[in-house]
Amino acid sequence: MANELAALSNELAVAVEQAGRTVVAVHARPRFSSSGVFWRPGVIVTAEHTVRREEEITVTLPDGKNAAATLAGTDAGTDLAVLKADWAGPLNARPGGDPVPGNLVLCIGRSEDSGVNATMGIVSAVSGAWRTWRGGRLDHYVRLDLTLYPGSSGGAVINTGGEILGIATSALSRIAGVAIPAATIDRVVDEILARGHVTRGYLGVGLQPVELPDHQKGLIVLSLGPEGPSAKAGVLIGDILVSLGGTAVRDTEEIQLVLERYPVGQAVEAEVLRGGVSRKIAIAVGERPRRD
Repeated sequence: MANELAALSNELAVAVEQAGRTVVAVHARPRFSSSGVFWRPGVIVTAEHTVRREEEITVTLPDGKNAAATLAGTDAGTDLAVLKADWAGPLNARPGGDPVPGNLVLCIGRSEDSGVNATMGIVSAVSGAWRTWRGGRLDHYVRLDLTLYPGSSGGAVINTGGEILGIATSALSRIAGVAIPAATIDRVVDEILARGHVTRGYLGVGLQPVELPDHQKGLIVLSLGPEGPSAKAGVLIGDILVSLGGTAVRDTEEIQLVLERYPVGQAVEAEVLRGGVSRKIAIAVGERPRRD
């Protein structure tokens, strides 16, 4: 047993050392630094809620030196921020692996004073695509049962093989830390590097579920945004939305799932009931206003 524990301890130490080569300390808020990961050459990802300024950002690199970083963009919905920094060191980030409840995981962070730091726990829950309370979509919900210290957010979440499952954040759940999955990070990084921000479609309506005859459900329009996409298309307060893009909709979550298939500016067909009569209205998808 002692030999087995020693072997496991050594394997974990190796995994931490390897993953630590890609982890930086991010200095973008008062008092505490956070952590970040060199996700691609010259590209660092960290937790958006830890970035409190847009300029004078520095990072402590894996070789212990400090370097300037520039903010490429942020996405509050997924709690991701993308930084750019020059560094000639080895990049060994290895995204991969599917999280499984009960599997051991480590969160690898870095601080300017102590260098690489690690906490260990398990994946306590995994589910499918999950919409955060901030309005973004994670490709998977991955709940962590481990300690996240003040500087841990933005750190690499790795399995015992050293593969990066994602980055840690304490801002998306009130009950536990969450790993932002690698697939989500890739998607958000691509869009931020291309546009500077993540675009999300919206219809500009306030909706509430209602019961319809024959046990059907729909969404009644309670409000319309001034000059919003739906108002411009001719939607009226009191209309009952029953389908969008050919998909039946019964709650606002289903609206968001449909809108993810339509880029901003593209028309989506909405079927509404007005006075009991079905009407089809083409709505040009608008861009959801971003939070300052």
